[in-house]
Amino acid sequence: MRRALGLFVFFGLASPLAAEDLPVSPEAFEAYVAGKTLSYSSGIGPYGAEEYLENRRVRWSYLDGECQEGSWYSNGDQICFVYEAIDGPQCWQFYFRSGRLMARFENNPMATELYETRQMDEPLMCLGPKVGV
Repeated sequence: MRRALGLFVFFGLASPLAAEDLPVSPEAFEAYVAGKTLSYSSGIGPYGAEEYLENRRVRWSYLDGECQEGSWYSNGDQICFVYEAIDGPQCWQFYFRSGRLMARFENNPMATELYETRQMDEPLMCLGPKVGV
């Protein structure tokens, strides 16, 4: 697959947790994200956005107009995402940092963290499947 889907990995050096990072329980995560669309940055620029729908369904985009449907579930303190086009769950540990979400990819401890950069009430813009010759 050309790149991992969802809030996946931008490889680099892992950052140590800051003293103010507070782990987010699955219940707090659900309460925080329900009905929102959140944009994320990898620290070097925009990374993508995820729309959090009813019944723990999600829609992810790298902000290129293509969207991936999926869902999330809790696994202990981790939030795991499953998407249609990728095998296996993608598990993250979420933290609050300065009142916003920060996510660390748990499937790869060397992954760079992703940071919430913006909240939107509108859905993601999804252009639909690629068609052509």
